[in-house]
Amino acid sequence: MAIATETSNSQGTPAGAAPLIRIEDLKVQYLSPRGPVRAVDGVTFDIRPGEVMGLAGESGCGKSTVAQAILRILQPPAVITNGRVLFDGNDILDMSDDQLNEFRWRDVSMVFQSAMNSLNPVMTIGDQITDAIQAHQRMPGRKALERAEELLRIVGIEAARIDSYPHQLSGGMRQRAVIAIALALNPPLMIMDEPTTALDVVVQKEIMSTISRLKQELGFSILFITHDLSLLVEISDRIAIMYAGQIVELANARELFEQPLHPYTNGLMSSFPPLTGDRVKLSGIPGSPPDLVHPPAGCRFAARCPRRFEPCGSEPLFAEAKPGHRVACHLYPESRTPQAQEAIREH
Repeated sequence: MAIATETSNSQGTPAGAAPLIRIEDLKVQYLSPRGPVRAVDGVTFDIRPGEVMGLAGESGCGKSTVAQAILRILQPPAVITNGRVLFDGNDILDMSDDQLNEFRWRDVSMVFQSAMNSLNPVMTIGDQITDAIQAHQRMPGRKALERAEELLRIVGIEAARIDSYPHQLSGGMRQRAVIAIALALNPPLMIMDEPTTALDVVVQKEIMSTISRLKQELGFSILFITHDLSLLVEISDRIAIMYAGQIVELANARELFEQPLHPYTNGLMSSFPPLTGDRVKLSGIPGSPPDLVHPPAGCRFAARCPRRFEPCGSEPLFAEAKPGHRVACHLYPESRTPQAQEAIREH
């Protein structure tokens, strides 16, 4: 996706203000017999200290691939083909294995969407927390165990549960244990990849309350990934909407919820029921995402868009349509390329 020159972030902060982490023109491909699948194609955004950045979109749009690329934990056939991930002035994509081992968990940690798959079933919760601590810093076993007990209390689990195995905990407690592991080294940034997906709504609410409380108490930043926009609006400062490997809209959470600009964002908003107010008819998004082995030359959402018109045959710029509100859509003059402008003049 073409990107217009950026002069400020979505919250109006001058471009010179240093973000905690900045992802620039990130591209990730999955090699396949049909050709490379462009799962992430030119993604750019930043996260500021203490900020919660939401990342939303349909399944398969590339959200989790972005998260795993940041930590460089992608497995073959995934290949990072372009971009920079800058943290404290250092490009994570250029780090050696030793530097990565030092970076992971100390600077950026991750909470995965399935706690049962993240935890080792034959190790106690205490052993798994102390293992994470001692893998990254020298600490006597007794002190590491005390730290593990403290972390369990912080996330709302009784310290007596330290000798429990994952199968002895409820789904919500397992997810809290994973969060405790992610907090072990007090990282300034935590990536949460759909941390409440497998939980019922009551436990989901409890986990979200725990995350919000910990964020307020400890001050870390969060990249929160989900397909549930209602969750993101509650917890996020800004939200980026991702479609077919690209970010198509980025804005303050409340503004994006109340005044979405991109037709895809509007479609997502219309796909879940409002919690208050009158009943409304839900409507999905017709069609299917494009083939990312051979993505369309223009706007990737055009084939499914109810508002498509002639300029959609060219790729839109990801530009600021309103102060602090960026969008990639030819409906807005700021996003139109010279080819799009010419197509409009001709029609």
